[in-house]
Amino acid sequence: MLSSSPYVLYSDGKGNIFEDVSLYSVGRTGWDAVPVPEDEWIELPGGGQLYELPGRRGIGIDIKTGDMRLCVKGWAVAAFIPPAHTGFYVAAYEASPDAPTLPLFCYTAVGWHNEKFYVPAVRIEQDIRQECAGFNEGEVHSGVKKLIKTYPHNRLVAHLANNCALTYHCPAARNFFIGRWECPVPSSPACNANCHGCISFQPEEETIVSTQDRLTFKPTAEEIVEFTVPHLKSAPYPIISFGQGCEGEPLLMWETIREAIIEIRKHTNSGSININTNGSKPNAVRALCEAGLNSIRVSTNSARTEIYTPYYRPNNYVFEDIVESLKVVRGYGGWTSINYFVFPGVTDSVAEYEALRNLIIDTDLQMIQWRNFNIDPDWYLGKLGLTDTGEVLGMKQLLHLIKEEFPHLKFGYFNPPIERIKGNYETDFAH
Repeated sequence: MLSSSPYVLYSDGKGNIFEDVSLYSVGRTGWDAVPVPEDEWIELPGGGQLYELPGRRGIGIDIKTGDMRLCVKGWAVAAFIPPAHTGFYVAAYEASPDAPTLPLFCYTAVGWHNEKFYVPAVRIEQDIRQECAGFNEGEVHSGVKKLIKTYPHNRLVAHLANNCALTYHCPAARNFFIGRWECPVPSSPACNANCHGCISFQPEEETIVSTQDRLTFKPTAEEIVEFTVPHLKSAPYPIISFGQGCEGEPLLMWETIREAIIEIRKHTNSGSININTNGSKPNAVRALCEAGLNSIRVSTNSARTEIYTPYYRPNNYVFEDIVESLKVVRGYGGWTSINYFVFPGVTDSVAEYEALRNLIIDTDLQMIQWRNFNIDPDWYLGKLGLTDTGEVLGMKQLLHLIKEEFPHLKFGYFNPPIERIKGNYETDFAH
């Protein structure tokens, strides 16, 4: 626990960051800047990064008067906190009218204390699978060469190698080429939602750009089976996951995925078969469960239709369909998670808390993956038309209340392997 709040950080616009020792750092929840309790600050984890926020002045508490005011010395600064950590507050700033829309990253509050950077956050997941320190570049590159040579005609392996592992440094793809844990299986170039914060497709007229290019072809079942069977047979704690950030909605390719699952299970019963999805097609989910799907992770920014719909802008499906998909998988005894986009001030509002409770009860949910929302805060709230986010509990309090009421519900950041699902979930298996 800190002895005092950390100081505000600012950028000079040239890549240099300084502390302003006249201001204590604060956080933002919804539209409001608020003090951060000293016990909610942790040291910025390894793999964290700092971002300059152009056109924005940071907000802090004057150390002498106790009043909130702007830091006018430079641009505001925010932190990207790495996977396995969940932020409690967004960076607090005031934007000028001509401030550019921020790219699709998370913008957690950050401060400086005793020669270290601090963020208000918690480590929500002990699994080390995506930690920067766990990757050896040489191993990744040799793994890419080896698998490209092994599967010279497989378009998916080439996509995972050249786009995902080498260009975007996707941790899941890099783990695949090292031969361990969760293997990504992109399968769909199309999507039936029009998410404002889509990381693989943005319309040309939008003010932001997607952070990566989407899959451009429809893989065959044979291409999927060719490299996933060996992974399931040989990798430690193996998972294969349909539905990745570099593609559209995998349920639009459910027939191909079903064919692949059936063929995979002819060759091996090892490991877990997972789908990351928007959950829009419950009947397709049912067909995949009958083929051998083990787990599902449904992405959502909210447990409320009125927050979900204006963000996802779904085509030919409704919020109730994603709820039904979770129920279907539980009906088959499968593992269910939600990929829950955390936005302080919305996620921890009293209205959202009540809706989340109902969703957990209604679906017998097994896990929440508390994911930091990669989006410009002002832009997001504007797209939702939220001028007032209502009464807020605070993220730390929300986590405590949900865990207290639902002790069986697992908190995390990643899809657990079958060994964890069936055995001791808390096992720190990745070491």
